[in-house]
Amino acid sequence: MDLGINGRTALVTGASRGIGLAIARTLAAEGVRVVGAARTVTPELAEVAAAAVSVDLSTRDGARSVVEQALAAVGGIDFLVNNVGAGDPDSMSIGGFLDGDDEQWQAIFDLNLFSAMWTTKAALPSLLERRGAIVNISSINARMPAGAPVGYAEAKAALTQFGKRLSEELAPRGVRVNTVSPGLTVSPQWTDPDRLGGKVAAASGVGHGDLLAALPGQFGVASGRFTEPEEVADLVAFLLSERAANIHGADHVIDGGTIKTA
Repeated sequence: MDLGINGRTALVTGASRGIGLAIARTLAAEGVRVVGAARTVTPELAEVAAAAVSVDLSTRDGARSVVEQALAAVGGIDFLVNNVGAGDPDSMSIGGFLDGDDEQWQAIFDLNLFSAMWTTKAALPSLLERRGAIVNISSINARMPAGAPVGYAEAKAALTQFGKRLSEELAPRGVRVNTVSPGLTVSPQWTDPDRLGGKVAAASGVGHGDLLAALPGQFGVASGRFTEPEEVADLVAFLLSERAANIHGADHVIDGGTIKTA
């Protein structure tokens, strides 16, 4: 299927690994000139991106700066993928509500909600001029918060609603906004023993490998497996393309059948 996006430009945040890197690779393979932004630019990102920007997207200045650098690098922004999210596992409690301090709430909301808001606001003039498209990467935790660090599900629920609000305002002006909500996905967040997956395994008293093997069953994933980041990337590329020209304001779940409700 020809997506018709060859020669367009995209800014992808959180693009150094996992879902973000898969999105950058998929768009680049379709002929999109990708500006990839992340706190740390990996060799894998530098290989596929037209420009790679090292930036702290949890700050307003960082979000504004990355848009300025993207515009300078590729001349304009057709597509914006707000993918950056999760958080620093070293400063994140995985306990209950009373275990999560104010700083955790603020840090999680800055990275998972306000980063998307700041980046979108800065990129919007170019997106409006080019009648572009936005995809926000949320999570099924927006609908089912069990198992998420305190504040994460709440921030993702707000991000999903942010996409709905934006779509209502921007669809009449030619900019499409949609949300993609993955479930369990193969990413460093789970597979890196020093990140969330390792912390959950240690707290549960099980080996990291055993935890990863058991998670699809524990979460009731009908397919019995994690989603691959490339599968999420394919969905994002479709939603950015003209093949999805009349898809506005929708939340697209890709979770292997984890959510059971209609």
